[in-house]
Amino acid sequence: MHAWESIQKTLETIESRIGEEITIEELANEAALSQFYFQRLFSRLVKKPVREYIKLRRLDRACETLRGTKNRILDIALDYGFGSHETFTRAFKEAYNITPTEYRDSDVSLNNFLKPDLLLNYTMLDLGVPLISDGLVLELNRVVLDKPINFMGIMDYVSIAGQFPNGEATGVNEPGEIWRRFGDIEDKIPKKPAGRKIGVAYHDTAPEGCFPYFVGAETEPFTANENFKIWTLPEADYLVMRFEAETFDELVSVALNKALKYQHMWQNKKGLKFGDFGAEIYFQDSEDEKPDFAYMEMWALWLE
Repeated sequence: MHAWESIQKTLETIESRIGEEITIEELANEAALSQFYFQRLFSRLVKKPVREYIKLRRLDRACETLRGTKNRILDIALDYGFGSHETFTRAFKEAYNITPTEYRDSDVSLNNFLKPDLLLNYTMLDLGVPLISDGLVLELNRVVLDKPINFMGIMDYVSIAGQFPNGEATGVNEPGEIWRRFGDIEDKIPKKPAGRKIGVAYHDTAPEGCFPYFVGAETEPFTANENFKIWTLPEADYLVMRFEAETFDELVSVALNKALKYQHMWQNKKGLKFGDFGAEIYFQDSEDEKPDFAYMEMWALWLE
């Protein structure tokens, strides 16, 4: 068994016992490692100490319950291994800068520390060969776009510190907030029927520590509109990662973060340069905003 497989096994145990008391000794024994080496290896591969990781995963699961139920906050705290309302609230505010009550009463979306899929750090896909891992289906291809695609929407600035590394940062999901605002006004955009939607981070003038993020819908024929911005996906060669998930909500959270990390790793190991933007393109099989078949693509310029 590879070292990463031993650690992945303990990650699954933590998820299955998220509300229970879990000792370092138990996890180290499951990984067949000494407590010292287990904690050292865990921190190196997961990027967090064991106890900190368990706390952050409990907070993630608690977020789901806060929004999905009307359970008392004390009951939620106890269900996820926090000893009191105060302990839970303190940990929640340290991670997200808002309290559980404020989160429950708001529409804000949050970034959470996600359970890693360590297999993706040690697997190199060939182009056109799908990989299935932990409920996620990934496929990489090289695509030549011979006609630009125009999108119309809105842009705002996102703080770098609060969003990266993907799947590891905690706090307000600022791109998600831009998507929420876009949803309130997208019916005013002359959209192409069953067209694609895009979220794109790109290099441009921005306040220090921030980057521009555009959200839009495909529009054709192109029509200028002073109330919205235009972003064009240019003709070029692209590295395109298509990925699928079991649900739309999982697609735009866990799957997206895993795919972003994997795409960057793949480009680095292949010696490909990074372009000045990265685009998330969402496809719809119907007019349903959350189709049963959930898939999207990450587009990055193919630069050798």
